[in-house]
Amino acid sequence: MISEEQQELVSAVRGLLVKRDARAGIRQSMDTDLGYDPKLWAQLCEQVGVAALAIPEEYGGFGAGLPESLLVVGELGRTLADVPMLGSAVLGAQAVLLSGDSEACERLLPGIAEGTRTLAVCWADATGWDEFGVRADGDTLDGTAHYVLGGTIADTLIVVTASGLFEVEPSAAGVERRQVAAMDPSRALSEITFTGAAARRLGTGDPAPVADRLRQIAWAALAAEQVGAAEYCLEATVEYTKSRVQFGRVIGSFQALKHRMADMYVLAESAKSTALTAAIALAEESPSAAEDVWVARRQCTEAFSTITAEAIQLHGGIAITWEHDAHLYFKRAHGDAQLFGTPKRPVVHS
Repeated sequence: MISEEQQELVSAVRGLLVKRDARAGIRQSMDTDLGYDPKLWAQLCEQVGVAALAIPEEYGGFGAGLPESLLVVGELGRTLADVPMLGSAVLGAQAVLLSGDSEACERLLPGIAEGTRTLAVCWADATGWDEFGVRADGDTLDGTAHYVLGGTIADTLIVVTASGLFEVEPSAAGVERRQVAAMDPSRALSEITFTGAAARRLGTGDPAPVADRLRQIAWAALAAEQVGAAEYCLEATVEYTKSRVQFGRVIGSFQALKHRMADMYVLAESAKSTALTAAIALAEESPSAAEDVWVARRQCTEAFSTITAEAIQLHGGIAITWEHDAHLYFKRAHGDAQLFGTPKRPVVHS
């Protein structure tokens, strides 16, 4: 269960998203250079402070914690709004914090907390997140980072390599950014190529645990998003079956459909529990965190994929039309199943 304060945060975010009609706005945003509604993002940051939640107070944030940030990610998942929360305020900010570089934290994080600066984490190679797309030679970077969230519009690039984390200005010589087509049109992905690009190293610690921790945060955040989106799909399906009439009856009254929606509910609730458990375990640095994140990643991916497929079936032919949102959630489910890679079960030492 979440606390009363956390529930108030969820209600505030959901209320603002409803007021801005964020779900309807995604279609207009998909074809813009930003890929999201900047006014919505500004309101989320100014009125609710979503970008500042997991940033410590000494760097201009609220110091609330990672679970609060992931609750916001979950609410955004309900609308598919691709604002810079996941890629910048969560992954980008956490990457800077994990580097242990206090100077970089003081310089970058206040802008992130205000919502006036965005970060993009550059990591994967063409085959996925098991390999780094960029290599470092001293303070010079070469290679291509694939599947970067918000990479073409970010103010600062945080590059994860086998030898550490680096900060790069997008306008620097040797940096080329381009947006790429993705199966999920509501999620902006890009490729960023570095050719002898000058970079600033962040921190001096061992990069391996930093990369592992950042990957776990990414999976936990994605699980939260999947839960929010799955819950909306379930709710929309239930409402539709209450109004759609076939054979003289609303289709929701048929026992077979009731059973299917009950199964969807069980999937959504179990996914919600595992996602929250993973977020808390990460925040508390629990010994079981790796296992909890693995469970959440697998459970939430399966639940979201199954629920979106069922939603399309129960909505009938209307759900595969461009005018209906069901197919957008279906595409997000399939994209999320691959985003940040598929985790292998961690080895737990007794």
